[in-house]
Amino acid sequence: MAAQKINEAHEHIAKAEKCLKTSLTKWKPDFDSAASEYAKAAVCFKNAKQYEQAKDAYLKEAEYHTENKTLFHAAKAIEQAGMMMKEQKKMPEAIQYIEKACMMYMENGTPDTAAMALDRAGKLIEPINLEKAVDLYQKAAGVFENEDRLRQAVELLGKASRLLVRLKRLDEAAVALQKEKNMYKEIENFPMCFKKTTAQVLVHLHRGDYVAADKCVRESYSLPGYSGSEDCVAMETLLQGYDEQDEDQVYRVCNSPLLKYMDNDYAKLAISLRVPGGGGKKKKAPAAPQGGASGAPAPEEEEDDYEGGLC
Repeated sequence: MAAQKINEAHEHIAKAEKCLKTSLTKWKPDFDSAASEYAKAAVCFKNAKQYEQAKDAYLKEAEYHTENKTLFHAAKAIEQAGMMMKEQKKMPEAIQYIEKACMMYMENGTPDTAAMALDRAGKLIEPINLEKAVDLYQKAAGVFENEDRLRQAVELLGKASRLLVRLKRLDEAAVALQKEKNMYKEIENFPMCFKKTTAQVLVHLHRGDYVAADKCVRESYSLPGYSGSEDCVAMETLLQGYDEQDEDQVYRVCNSPLLKYMDNDYAKLAISLRVPGGGGKKKKAPAAPQGGASGAPAPEEEEDDYEGGLC
């Protein structure tokens, strides 16, 4: 089966080369037909799992679409070349091709297609390179924002913010979260503004900036429905506990369902938060004597995996 597909691919390449030949009666190469034949060859190679040859065929297809001034189709072919690199686990090369395709989509006046391709590239690279994924998600968000498609833009910004937290780049995460919050406010999705305020508070407290955390809550009082909401009360209680070095109060808020069931990266910030000057231990109940009848360890040691927080 594979051998048959490879033979078919070579037949299509031979036809493509014939399309490019000129003669006394044919002055110009037939770039359109050549591109079409290379596209067919690429599919045959792909079906035969000959990914390197498929990539080369897609790049040839792109070359002749470019000669024919059909840039959108050229970009599509280059993106497909990137996917052939992905099949070979050559992710950096795959991303390079996809980014090149995105530039061509932009030149062709199809920014939505560019943004979606950048999003796909971000998902591909995320498991092995978080920094590059952040860059791609932010670029995609920027493209959507320029097109006034804020719902799509803010979703991609959210991906970037979470990865910045995971990378412990908390100063950048704080900036990204503020931008998210502003966008949600603009599209009047106020419940999401509440959630972003909570995320901001957690990030700022991990940065050791109580003033910035408090400011985020105060600014949110102007959001319809925030004052007195569950989110608001939780953050007021958290900030009070943090300011007063009340470990019990901070622990109760950070381990409440409201925070524990946030996106995983923010939930980790919550359960690893320590009050300044505290011993870094949580108190869930009055301490039992060591080595008591139950022989159980003291409750405050249960979360030792998170000792010292994330930053």
